Amino acid sequence: MKIWALSDLHLSNACDKPMDIFGDNWSDYQSKIKENWQKKVGKNDVVLVAGDISWALKLEEAIPDLEWLSELNGTKIIIKGNHELWWQSLAKVKQVLPKNIIALQNNSVKIGNVIFCGTRGWQVSEHNKPLTKEDQKIYDREVIRLGLTLADMEKQRQEGDKVICLFHYPPFNYNKDDNGFTAQFKEHKVDAVVFGHLHGKQVNMPLVQVKDGITYYLTATDQIKHTPVLIKI
Repeated sequence: MKIWALSDLHLSNACDKPMDIFGDNWSDYQSKIKENWQKKVGKNDVVLVAGDISWALKLEEAIPDLEWLSELNGTKIIIKGNHELWWQSLAKVKQVLPKNIIALQNNSVKIGNVIFCGTRGWQVSEHNKPLTKEDQKIYDREVIRLGLTLADMEKQRQEGDKVICLFHYPPFNYNKDDNGFTAQFKEHKVDAVVFGHLHGKQVNMPLVQVKDGITYYLTATDQIKHTPVLIKI
């Protein structure tokens, strides 16, 4: 089993939301994702999708996008992104999920000797610039949610297991300052963190970087040329 990641698919099979307005590299991106995915990913592999899967506003509108995703090779593990307005509860999402897609929300799943956990996350403070009162409130809530998914992971963890966390927002700022998210990753000895959210030519965050011995992967599809990235643990 190999583990891959590609996030921020922004699918719109049931609504009119073209992404090429955000740049030429979004032209025909769904075909590019599918072609590159099928070339790299095997049927027994796992692919991590760290949020922003669909532009749908309602759950029924997201079904064509989830079915499109299910037709691609491998088992898919997904979390909510900031655009997942169709994802109101894990129970309702599970009712429509194809069998080869696993949704995480305050929980975890173990496949082989790898445990996958995850949450959406939120903005973190920039260097010497505190969050607004509202952003701080959401950030604090997401710190708690990260704690819940990591606590669930610990219930399954055995000696020798590896841990990968899916996280939609960048888990730290460009200076890689410590925060409530990175502290928990370090405390729970997470092996790798996969995140997305960042788009456009102006992004200058490395695709792969290490902090506290943990490898962080930026996997937003436009940043990785619409090609799944191999996660090494």
